[in-house]
Parts: sequence; C-alpha cells; structure tokens
Amino acid sequence: MYRLYGSMLALLLAIAGAPEASGQTRIKDIVDVENVRENQLVGYGLVVGLAGTGDRIRNAPFTEESMQSMLERMGVNIRGTQMRTQNVAAVSITATMPPFARSGSRIDVQVSALGDATSLQGGTLIASSLRALDGEIYAVAQGPLAVSGFKGQGAAASVSRGVTTSARIAGGAIIEREVPFALRSSTSLKLALKNPDFTTADRIARAINGRYPGAAQMLDPSTVEVRGAPGSQGSVIDLVTQVGDLEVKVDQPARVVINEASGTVVMNSDVRITPVAIAQGGLTITVTEAPQVSQPAPFSNGQTTVVPRTQVQVNDGNGASLAVINGPSLQSLVSGLNTLGVSPRDLITILQAIKSAGALQAEIEVQ
Repeated sequence: MYRLYGSMLALLLAIAGAPEASGQTRIKDIVDVENVRENQLVGYGLVVGLAGTGDRIRNAPFTEESMQSMLERMGVNIRGTQMRTQNVAAVSITATMPPFARSGSRIDVQVSALGDATSLQGGTLIASSLRALDGEIYAVAQGPLAVSGFKGQGAAASVSRGVTTSARIAGGAIIEREVPFALRSSTSLKLALKNPDFTTADRIARAINGRYPGAAQMLDPSTVEVRGAPGSQGSVIDLVTQVGDLEVKVDQPARVVINEASGTVVMNSDVRITPVAIAQGGLTITVTEAPQVSQPAPFSNGQTTVVPRTQVQVNDGNGASLAVINGPSLQSLVSGLNTLGVSPRDLITILQAIKSAGALQAEIEVQ
C-alpha cells in the first residue's frame, strides 16, 4: 500500500513540477449555448427471443399484461389462458436525443430489465415508443440487443462477468419528432459557463469584445450574453460560431476533492499551503490466534482439548517524525506528504486537519 501510494504521490509531484502550458482554452470548450441541450427520452417495451432467461410470468404480472395487449393489437386473443413462457422480458428503454436531431436520424438506446429476467442475451426489442417529459413521442426503438456481460453455470460452479440484464442497441431508435429551435431569429444568446467563475466569465466577455467591440456582456459568474455588434453582417448565431475559437485563460478556485469511500484525493494546481508542521502516526493493534491441541498422557483417562493461544502486538507509532511543509505550491505539499509516507486514508485526515488549522488555502469537497 505504501509503495503504491508513494508512486501516486510521485506522479502528482511530477505533474505539479512540470512546466505550465499556455493555459489557453477555446470558448466553445468551456461554455454551453442557451437552449442548445440534449433531451432525455424514456420508454417501456418487451424483449423477445430469450432462451428461457426472461421473466417468470407468475412473478411479473406486468409482463403478462403487456404480452396480452401486444398480441391483441395483432389480432390474437389469449385472455383467460395461462402463459408459462420465459422467453419474454419487460424492459425500460432510455435514450438521449441530441440537440438539432432531425426526423429520420438514429440514436442509441439503453435497455434494462424490469422483472426477474436473468439475462437479455440474444433478445430482440419489439417496436416501442420513447417519450419526453411532456408526454409526446419523439422516437421509436427496435432491434437486436448487444449484451456486454455473460453468465455460465454448471451443476457445482458458475462464472459471470459484467451485467447481463442491461443491454444496448446502437442506432436502435429513429427520431420521429424534432425539437424546434429558433436560434437563427434570435437577437441575443447567452453562453453558460460549465464551471461558473467571475474571472473566467469576465475574460470571455473581454475576449469577444476585443474581436467584436460591444458584442458581449457578463451578466453573472455563469452567464455571458452575446449580441450582434452594431453594423455587423449576419445573425447572432453566426457571431457565436466565430467567437467559439477565441482562446481565454480559464481560472478556477483552489479545490481539494476527497472521496472517502475509495480513498481518492484530487488537488488542482492552485492549491496553496502556508508553512505547517505535521506529525503522522497511528496506533496499530495486531491480534493473532494460534490455538494448540493438548493431548493427554498415554493410557490415561484424560481428554484431548484445544488450548487457546493469543498473541497481541501493539505499534503506537513511536517512529513517526515531525515533517515541516514550507512552500506555497502544490509541489511543496506533495513533496512533504510523500516524505511522511502516508496512506490514502491518512492523507484525507491530514488534509482536513491542515484545513482546520487554517494552513490550507483551498476548498475541500467531500464526495
């Protein structure tokens, strides 16, 4: 663990000590245009053709009801009969409709089992409608499923990899309804920063105004409004297209992101630390059980018994040393923590303690 974490800290140190790049980023990579967004679609359907791995009809009444309704629409009446097939599974269907998607274009769909089906391998999705939150149908999905996982089972052993109750259909849905956009007739558009920041928003407005005077205005840390410059040719959407390649330096607040579940710590290059001394140590107690068998003497009336033997070792961290971290950069912080040889779990505690001491000039975000 220590060797692995030492390598991780060495990598962070190398990144922190590397010469800084130009730091310029295109405006189109850090903003979204107002109302130009994806739309989430959801649907319900049936997957057929499963090799006995579908829903058990008695346990999934919605699957039985869906099968009866589908067959009735095809002129087959099976009301009042008991179906025992396990080749059908009820599934939920989700898809993401990209902006400006046109009728007839195709999008990928994700299919997930709703009942107690054990695998969707080899199944085919029957034509199913996909709706948005407004209740309107925007796409129709159908096609054979592609399952990335697999499962094999014998009399005494089984093997599985991935999830067999979730599948994907590449290009499995056809767009039937378009989402209207009226960008061409707009007189102004708002650019929404993906990471809101006062400095970055101001730099974006200045960069646009430097090329097209009076065309941009910062409204708040997350929004820059773009208007057609007086006397300019073309619409505001043409202007947004032209300013997308302008480059600005992105500013970001100093932040340390901690995921306590996985022990992951990520710090950006703006993290600063004032001189601080850290002593890292811990109490480790190791308990080892080594029971021994006690045999009675030959020809005696004694009984064989198990005698417990317990060994306890205590390490109170007497070898821990006090390390001084003195420097304003991330490189100094990584070097100091690497000197201590701390584990990921200890690093989380140390960073929180440094923050409490007022020596860490960064925001800590715990996930």
